[in-house]
Amino acid sequence: MTDLRRPPRRPLRARLTAFHAATAFVVGIVVLAVAAIPLAGLRSTTPVHGSAPAVITGTGDGIGPHGLLVGSAIALVLLVPFSSAVGWFVAGRSLRPLREITTTARAISAGNLHHRLGLGEPVDELTELGSILDDLFARLEASFDAQRHFVANASHELRTPLAGLRTLLEVTLADPDANADTLRSACEEAIALGGHQERLVQALLTLATSERGVTRRDTVDLAHVVAGVLASRREQAAHRGIGFTGHLAPAMTTGDPGLVESLVANLVDNAIRHNHRDGHVEITTLTSGSEAVLSVVNSGPVIPDDQVQRLLQPFQRLGPTRDGHGLGLAIVNAVAQAHHATLTTSARPEGGLSTTVRWRTPHHVIG
Repeated sequence: MTDLRRPPRRPLRARLTAFHAATAFVVGIVVLAVAAIPLAGLRSTTPVHGSAPAVITGTGDGIGPHGLLVGSAIALVLLVPFSSAVGWFVAGRSLRPLREITTTARAISAGNLHHRLGLGEPVDELTELGSILDDLFARLEASFDAQRHFVANASHELRTPLAGLRTLLEVTLADPDANADTLRSACEEAIALGGHQERLVQALLTLATSERGVTRRDTVDLAHVVAGVLASRREQAAHRGIGFTGHLAPAMTTGDPGLVESLVANLVDNAIRHNHRDGHVEITTLTSGSEAVLSVVNSGPVIPDDQVQRLLQPFQRLGPTRDGHGLGLAIVNAVAQAHHATLTTSARPEGGLSTTVRWRTPHHVIG
């Protein structure tokens, strides 16, 4: 039967102390062997009369070399406890960051991922490990927060349309005079509600994926992505009487192609949805120094300056409209943060929004 008992714990500090003491002891023996042992067979003699200096001979009762050997041996014995004490102190100071890492890691759980190590100076292998763990804790916290937000938002936003769909079906079934036209109309409205819920769930999934962070990085040309999105939205824009103007220069960056496309699509959809008849949308991509830049400017209703930042939060709308799900700019903001891109959104005095996203482009992509 396999013994599942854990091996006895051997503190790292004690092992480092033993290693330090053993090293000092071995070095002392080597020094003693090299320097003192060759003197063991020598004697020192000093003339009784005269001022001549002492000479080293092979005979005599001098105690210099022998005393040196004995003294070195005694010093070697005393070196062991001294080096152990110094090793214990040095090991404790060196392992203090490791103890902080252990204590913080034990205190962290799914409910308090906000704790950080913050080891600071001096920068060494342990502080680098602490920095890596802090980044890991930050990603875990973002992942847990994204999950919580998804569950809370989904339950809140889906409750009303699901209740409306249930009421629609119950009222239609309870109507004794319902005919084929009535049932068809109810089914068409139910399909429309279902489509709205499907788009909402997809938007929530995109938001949660964006908040979790980027797990894939490929080379992406923003101009190519924007051209594809515009081609798929031209009919929708034409139906609303909205014109597109594109200035698409190559703008290379790295990131998750799916999330980048989602950012562009939500910006374009938001510019179409919150626009007025015969409005316009101007989209520009370019490379500025080491940055890939995407700019979307659209006409539309006048937006108060103090309301712009609120629109970057999930389910925030300027009015009680059912057009859209209130996640477009929140998804744009989450994707930008996941790619460490800079998002700038401002209200235009004549109405509408001006949005700019800047990606830092790696040198190998620029070259």
